[in-house]
Amino acid sequence: MAAIALPGWLRNAQPGNDVALALGVVALLVVLVVPLPVVLLDAGLAISITLSVLVLMTALFLQRPLDFTSFPTLLLLTTLLRLALNVATTRTILSHGHEGEQAAGHVVSAFGGFLMGGDVVVGLIVFAILLVVNFMVITKGSGRIAEVAARFSLDAMPGKQMAIDADLSAGIIDETEARRRRRELEEETGFYGAMDGAAKFVRGDAIAGLIITFINLLGGMAIGIARHGLGFADAAQTFSVLTVGDGLVSQIPALLVSVAAGIVVTKGSTEGTADKVLVGQLGAGPKPLAIAAGAAGLMGLLPGMPLLPFLALAGAAGAAAWAKHRAALAPAAPPDAPAIAGEPPIADTLRMDLLRLELGYGLLSLAAGDAPRLTEQIKGLRRSIAQDMGFVLPSVRIQDNLSLSPDTYAIRVKEIEAGRGQLRPPLLLAIDPAGGVPDLPGERCNEPTFGLPALWIEETRREDALARGCTVVDAAGVVATHITELVRENMAELLSFAETQKLLDELPAEHRKLVADLVPSQIGVGGIQRVLQALLAERVSIRDLPTILEGIQEASAAGARSVPGILAIVRTRLARQLSDAARGPQGYVPMITLSAEWEVAFTEALVGPPEERQLAMAPSRLGEFMQRLREAFDAANAAGEQPVLVCSGPIRPHVRAIVERFRPSTTVLAHTEIHPRARIRTVGSL
Repeated sequence: MAAIALPGWLRNAQPGNDVALALGVVALLVVLVVPLPVVLLDAGLAISITLSVLVLMTALFLQRPLDFTSFPTLLLLTTLLRLALNVATTRTILSHGHEGEQAAGHVVSAFGGFLMGGDVVVGLIVFAILLVVNFMVITKGSGRIAEVAARFSLDAMPGKQMAIDADLSAGIIDETEARRRRRELEEETGFYGAMDGAAKFVRGDAIAGLIITFINLLGGMAIGIARHGLGFADAAQTFSVLTVGDGLVSQIPALLVSVAAGIVVTKGSTEGTADKVLVGQLGAGPKPLAIAAGAAGLMGLLPGMPLLPFLALAGAAGAAAWAKHRAALAPAAPPDAPAIAGEPPIADTLRMDLLRLELGYGLLSLAAGDAPRLTEQIKGLRRSIAQDMGFVLPSVRIQDNLSLSPDTYAIRVKEIEAGRGQLRPPLLLAIDPAGGVPDLPGERCNEPTFGLPALWIEETRREDALARGCTVVDAAGVVATHITELVRENMAELLSFAETQKLLDELPAEHRKLVADLVPSQIGVGGIQRVLQALLAERVSIRDLPTILEGIQEASAAGARSVPGILAIVRTRLARQLSDAARGPQGYVPMITLSAEWEVAFTEALVGPPEERQLAMAPSRLGEFMQRLREAFDAANAAGEQPVLVCSGPIRPHVRAIVERFRPSTTVLAHTEIHPRARIRTVGSL
């Protein structure tokens, strides 16, 4: 059969279309002022009852509240539908109620006659009880729960946003998943806020239904007696049936929708449909079921109590308790079985965060919001470290710490505090590169990373501070700088065995043969890890991993087995990179060389076998060396140079071990580690 072509205006009016919704709302408003025929009134009441049942069933079978985000709007529309039908039936009852119980339509008459059962007084009392149950219990309780849920949802929003941003900065989730979670969080907050407001409509609808009921009863009787000459008994009988019927066809849908609202707002964060949640939790253990069975059995044995229903309930509860007890006695799952859902394994408590940033509650805004500055800074830091050092920084976990003061943060490396500082957001930190305090109004402090004198200033003074040559950073930038410096200081500790294996696995295909030749026949992954850690400890980039592996292979072929022996050959392979990193802004490598006297002194102070030589120099001699080194570097720095210390290869590791104690940022190179084509200039001698 060929499909029937509908006109364009009719296609737009189909259900699910915006035009249809607009026409439906307009029709509800029209019903408020235009009388309805009895046939349309019956149809409208039938629609109201069916729609309320549909809403209740949808609420019962929800997996989670956010699957029904249109519920507040639907609540408003169903309330408007009932009020419009209430007005229409009231108009019909007051105008034609004297004609008999069928005056307001068959639906109203059927409901009224069913509840009344031939007794006006009993019918009115039962109807009053239904009104009280809907108004005082269900509607009021649902409104209160919606109000509390909205309040707690808003209060928890910053913490949830921070958790999302922390997962994003840690690399647990990507940007798409973070946007989805933020959107879901916004929908949740908006949903509970809208439910709080929509509950007021339901409460108002219950009050309006109560008032309309009294108007229908008293007004209808007055009109029937005074205008149409009905007797009091006939007027009371007719208008009671019409009033109760009208009240029922409005209050029963209102009751169903109120119950649906209560189910939705009380569902909270539980997953699954209401039937599965209730059965699963009420029957979770044998003890409650056994006690309930015993109580039902005792109630049945009381004098005058019907034995059969209580005995049936006791038997059902007892059978369920026995089944649960048998299930609990079943053999336990094997040790390698997965843990119970929802219970984290005990082994999780042994895990530690390689890097963790703890924030006082006054600084949580730095990691919250749609575009948090702090997480963006950390993402940029991880990218910069990867490009500069060839090392993927472990994820940085961000969490709040109530034991910290509100404006304090702490940075932990492997659970040990490595640094902390205080911030004053939204103030900016102004630092004078010359080392003095900027001449600006503000709060004096010491910059957390390097301890330099600084000043917290207002945003309005940023341009003034920049004009005076100051460096100006915001609170998030201060934290990111501090993390960067601590990462560079502890980079060797952060390179784990797993990260080393990952670096080897991610090498391009053309270098896989080199790895296969090295590991494990010549050196293990642990040995490569120690070589890479030694390079990172001196802030040497390991991005050129193939060259490093070639150096390790060369050292293995030459018989070197100790890390210092392998490292010496690897560093020679990296001479071009080391020379480029030591080059100054003038294009040459400024050097302070070690004199022959100190070369001999260090060589003679080495003791032990060749692979494990140790430095045994007299303390007075070491003190003299450090004093002269400090003077030479101070003189070079005063001349505007940032020199490197150059010595022979065999003593370089020992000289470096001394220098890093008091000048950790000073580079110590061997003569063989300076590339032949590098421009050099000697700016001092020791």
